[in-house]
Order: sequence, then C-alpha cells, then structure tokens
Amino acid sequence: MRVLEQTAPLAYQESYDNAGLQCGDPQMEVRGVLIALDCTPAVVDEALRRGCNVVVAHHPLIFKPLKRLTGANEVEQTLLKAIRHDVALYAAHTNLDSVLHGVNRKLGEKLGLQNLRILDPKPGLLGKLITYVPSTHTQAVLQALYAAGAGQIGQYAECSFRSEGTFTFTPGPETNPFSGQPGQPHTGPEDRVEVLLPLHLQAAALRALRQAHPYEEVAYELIKLENLHQEVGSGMVGELPEPLTPAEFRQRLRTALGVPVVKHTEFGEPIRTVALCGGAGSFLIGKARAAGAQAYVTGDLKYHEYFLPEGGLMLCDVGHFESEQFTGEIFRDLLMGNFGSTFALFIAETLTNPVRYDF
Repeated sequence: MRVLEQTAPLAYQESYDNAGLQCGDPQMEVRGVLIALDCTPAVVDEALRRGCNVVVAHHPLIFKPLKRLTGANEVEQTLLKAIRHDVALYAAHTNLDSVLHGVNRKLGEKLGLQNLRILDPKPGLLGKLITYVPSTHTQAVLQALYAAGAGQIGQYAECSFRSEGTFTFTPGPETNPFSGQPGQPHTGPEDRVEVLLPLHLQAAALRALRQAHPYEEVAYELIKLENLHQEVGSGMVGELPEPLTPAEFRQRLRTALGVPVVKHTEFGEPIRTVALCGGAGSFLIGKARAAGAQAYVTGDLKYHEYFLPEGGLMLCDVGHFESEQFTGEIFRDLLMGNFGSTFALFIAETLTNPVRYDF
C-alpha cells in the first residue's frame, strides 16, 4: 500500500471516489498479488487458483455505500467471497488517473505520443512552508524536509530558497533556549528557509521540521497556494512524431489498443496534437480544444457530447475498458520494481469487460 500510494496518493482521488484498501487486514503477510481492472467474483476465483491473497484493481469494488452485505448483487457476492477466503482488495482509481505517471500517460505511450503532460492541472494542492533556522542547522533542517517530500518541483529535487536575517526574542524563565539566557533579550543571525510542499504531506513535513530543528519553539508559516500542480490533474496531451490523416490516426487507435470499433466525429485536418483521458472523459472536451488538440481520445461519450467540439477537433470514443486496459502494467511495474520476487505477481487473465461487439 505504501509503495502504491507514493505514486498515487489517496489525497489525489476525486471526492466521489473510494480508493484504497477496501477489505482485508493491512498487516497480513502477502503471498501473491493478482492485478485486474475490475474486481468480480471470477477475479477472486482466479486469485484463489493462483494462490494470491491480494487483488489490486483500478476500479473500486465498493463505490457506493453498502447498507447490507447479503450477496444480493455482484458487488456483495464478490466482497463476501473475498472475506470468506481472506483475500484483501485494494483499488487505485482516480488517484492513479490524476498523476503524471498514471493511467493517461500509459495510454499516451501506447499511442506513441511525445512530450506528454497533464491536460488539466489541479490547483490548491501545494503549499509553501517557511521556517527560520540558525545557519549552523539550515542544511540539516532542509535535508529532513526533503526526506519528508518537500522541495520537489517537477524533475528538480531539493529545491529551496533561503535568505539571511536577524532574530530577536526573550526566552521565558523556564525555557532552555538554543542560544541566549532565560529572561534576557537576545538577537542573532538566522536563515529564512522556504520550500514547496504537497499539502497532503503537511503532517509528515512538520513532524520532520520539529525533529530536526534545534529550537524548543519552532516558528513556521504554511501558506496554501493556488498554483497549478503540473504533475497532478486530469487527462494528458502530447504530440505524434509525424502528422497523420484522421483515417490514419483512427487506424493507429485500432492497432495500438486492439479495438474493433472507434466511434468518432468528422474532421478534415491532419492530426498532430492529441489529448486523451482514460475512462469517461467528456468533461475535458473543452480543455482538449483549448490545448490545441486535433484529436481527443476517451470513452463513454453520449450522443449530444459528440456535438460539443463544433468541428474544432475529432472526438474518438474507444470504450471505457479499452482506454484503461493497460493500467495493470503500471501496478505490475511498481510492485516488481519495489518487491522483485518477494511474492508472486500476476496480471489477471479473467476478462472483465462487459461490452461485446457484433459485426
């Protein structure tokens, strides 16, 4: 869980979502992990056949609140089977959709897009932490903050700003000051240190600050920023290596995604810039146009939503499952990269896509 949430923090899931551990003991020993897009009774059966006691899925099994657990529907049946056989269920959903190296980047890579970036970055996820440190301890405090996740800006690590100043304080009679004497006014040099901080790491950063700081009373300021977080948000946009005609681009979709059908709108210009969103992405059509995309790839578009581009780009509906089918590779690479052969790891062979096509 810790490894998965370092890449896709639960704080980045949408308010309506229910990502995280859905059932199971977080302290139990992992014997094997089965990775799936959806969790169904057949997926739990496959986990049991393979000797796995953890299922990691993209879509949460428990999405709406359960009022009872009687096996009256497939969700309850799946949950009961998992509980009876001590199989833990974990989901990383919109939190994995929202990060730079998540679902949408994987889809963009499969399509051969370059210069991939977040289509609709989120504001309000960052803060600035400011503190005041004697210069002899500035580096130690900064290293503690970096280790807690502060000071990262895109691909640049250990970012900070410092300026020199002068402190003034009078320690109380029962204090044990780092410098100066109780009851005596004291003045000296001090560094003002500033770092950028993801707000969901606030508690860890403040804990690290207090542990590394030499003062009894640590002065700090935490300011919420409205800056866009360039590595967290909805959708993705990138460029094809070479422009393609609309027909050539749709053929690329069919080949790369293995889809038999692409529902699309008419468009007569070459395709170079492509926006995309795995799953249901109609809410980003306007953002795709604003980004200068000639094509927008997503799933689950409704009839009237096909009118929204007004000829400004080509909408391509490849299907919900089809647009997220490679998500298992993200889970696999994360877990293999961190645990290697510690436990068995499989991508499910059970097909959970409920949609079928007749020709």
